[in-house]
Amino acid sequence: MEDTYETIRKHKWSIILSFAIAFIIVFIIMLIVGLGDTINILMNANWYLILFLILMEAAIYLIWTYRWKLILSTVNEDIPFGSLLTMLFASDFGNNITPGAAGGEPLRAYLLTANNKTPFEIGFASVTADRVFEFFPFVIISLFAAIFILGWNIPLYTKIIVSVLILVSLFFFAILLYVVYSKEIAQRVIIRIVKSIYPFFKKLFKSELTISEVNSKITYYINSFSTGFIQVIKDRRALVIGFILSFLMWGMDILRIYVCFVTVGVNPPLIPLIIIYTIGIFIMLVPLLPGSWGIREAIIVGLFAVIGVSGDVSMSANLIDRFVSYILPTIIGAICALYYGKRIKDMKQRPTNNPKII
Repeated sequence: MEDTYETIRKHKWSIILSFAIAFIIVFIIMLIVGLGDTINILMNANWYLILFLILMEAAIYLIWTYRWKLILSTVNEDIPFGSLLTMLFASDFGNNITPGAAGGEPLRAYLLTANNKTPFEIGFASVTADRVFEFFPFVIISLFAAIFILGWNIPLYTKIIVSVLILVSLFFFAILLYVVYSKEIAQRVIIRIVKSIYPFFKKLFKSELTISEVNSKITYYINSFSTGFIQVIKDRRALVIGFILSFLMWGMDILRIYVCFVTVGVNPPLIPLIIIYTIGIFIMLVPLLPGSWGIREAIIVGLFAVIGVSGDVSMSANLIDRFVSYILPTIIGAICALYYGKRIKDMKQRPTNNPKII
């Protein structure tokens, strides 16, 4: 398996270029909404609240790590909390610097295998089960957002785009559940779909993977996901606590966005804030630029304008949120990724102690 480190090294100039494009877009948006006003708002932000936001984000990562540890305990994997936390940061670094957040989950499983001799299929199953826990509150909030956005006084095409995104997420959620209970049929359906779109994506991304390799990966990941999720739901304690922690994390995420606005002196209405937050999550899944920088800012500024929040204010709040929830974790994650990269390199130089990695 080609690990995420190798992928990042191979595509480093594409990643740098995508970040450059993203920051140019953000700068243009700041010019449009008022560069001077945005900078002035940021300079006068409540720094005590920003410190509170950083502590809140740290708490989210601690809860996230505990949920992952809880999942691993259902497959009798007892790994130190500190190790899981640093692996989580390293994998989040992989997510944050790759378009569509595609690099983090395999990296988490890889790190478990390389550092703790956890079988890769168990590590990947734990990671996919962890993401499923996140998806349940996301679906509920998405349905909530879909109901309210239809009543908004916004352009029809915006309503259509948002509604399509929500329907796609619900469809994806239905596929996940279907995979759990009918994985053989799901494999055939997904492989058939991938086979039809493979030539287009091969040309678009200049991928070197053959269709047989893609099919093999799909089969492997579906089996791992199904096995891991079924293992977790058999443990009632892990299931209940996992869902409670997931809703707690989503609630803290929404609170963080709200406090970002309070930091710049604005108290936005809660329901529209939740709707816009949900749309922001959808946007970050679009595999165009890392973290959908620029795209997310443009859409969020436009949506907050609908509820009467000026562009410079919403841009300032969004930049504070990006600093707390994206830039700081990415920096910490980069340090953790470099640490693990060096450690794995040293282990590979000692083949007798190097665990088998799938």
